[in-house]
Amino acid sequence: MQNVTLIATAAMGLESVVAREVKQLGYEAKTENGKVLFTAPLSAIPRCNLWLRTADRVKLLVGNFEARTFDELFEKTKALPWEDFIEEDGKFPVTGKSVKSQLHSVPDCQAIVKKSIAERLKLKYGMASNMPETGAMYKIEVALLKDMATLTIDTTGAGLHKRGYRVGQGEAPLKETLAAALVLLTNWKPEYPLIDPFCGSGTIPIEAALIGQNIAPGFNRGFVSEEWPLVKSSYWDEAFQEIEDKANYEQKLQITGSDIDHKAVQTAEANAVEAGLSDLISWKQMQVSDLFIRRENGYIIGNPPYGERLGDKETAAQISRQLGSIMKNHPSWSVYVLTAFEEFEKHYGQKATKKRKLFNGFIRTDFHQYFGRKNKGE
Repeated sequence: MQNVTLIATAAMGLESVVAREVKQLGYEAKTENGKVLFTAPLSAIPRCNLWLRTADRVKLLVGNFEARTFDELFEKTKALPWEDFIEEDGKFPVTGKSVKSQLHSVPDCQAIVKKSIAERLKLKYGMASNMPETGAMYKIEVALLKDMATLTIDTTGAGLHKRGYRVGQGEAPLKETLAAALVLLTNWKPEYPLIDPFCGSGTIPIEAALIGQNIAPGFNRGFVSEEWPLVKSSYWDEAFQEIEDKANYEQKLQITGSDIDHKAVQTAEANAVEAGLSDLISWKQMQVSDLFIRRENGYIIGNPPYGERLGDKETAAQISRQLGSIMKNHPSWSVYVLTAFEEFEKHYGQKATKKRKLFNGFIRTDFHQYFGRKNKGE
């Protein structure tokens, strides 16, 4: 098998960030709603799972086709070369979803796809009885959108946001993939100071430190496709060697995370230790009004509590005012704030240079971007 088509799934609003990461790995990317498609060799499966910071997961595309009837779904699924991917003892559970399609019963679609694949594999492997399903895991998804069926196999396992370093979390944790995206959406470079005044369990500072030293985010976890004979162990060995070769452990960083909640700061410190970054990030328990800027140029990147999730609207307004009051005296600093608080700009005291709509879970937020005067290139 020369090449496969892979799909890196993305949260709404982050498709372009994921596409940029895929291109940096050397693959040509095509962006669609919620996903980035690219053709690549099988060795891309380890590399993408280990390196993609902002994608949710990496799926292998087996096929797509129009299906308006269950018979059509069965026959077209059976025509796909499943034996190229799944060995004779492979486990292949089927999940599904259907949007604006005539085949709207997801359980029926799942059952039909499962039966169709089983028949194909039994025929190809010369088996009379049911497949044993005692081997590696191949989680199949049938996704129907406007009568087009897309069949994929998940190569990731637990979502890519599960980096393996989170030993604890606060009341409203920021997903690791979104935190990495917030950093990548700035033009922060590791030689500049970076402060998160609302660090919670430390996700933004930790992701920034991984980016700053070019450490692959997946280095500390496993992936379901590590068990696949299709993806040779040599591909994984090469991918892990690339991680070591590309990491810049000598890069000095000036990253600070602070929070008003001392328990959150303790959790952040524990997470940083688990990630192997304890010496790279400074942690402080303090409120926003005590924020003291020492350096001439730098970056604030934060996700303050807002009325919908934590505290109330007045707390969100007060935090916005305090941050704005401090940062107006530091015009060379760039400030990036992700919030669902609709009156943020009013209380911060300045309209954002640029805003980007993003989703924090199911909450619609705006990423407010204030470019420092000496950083006009952002």
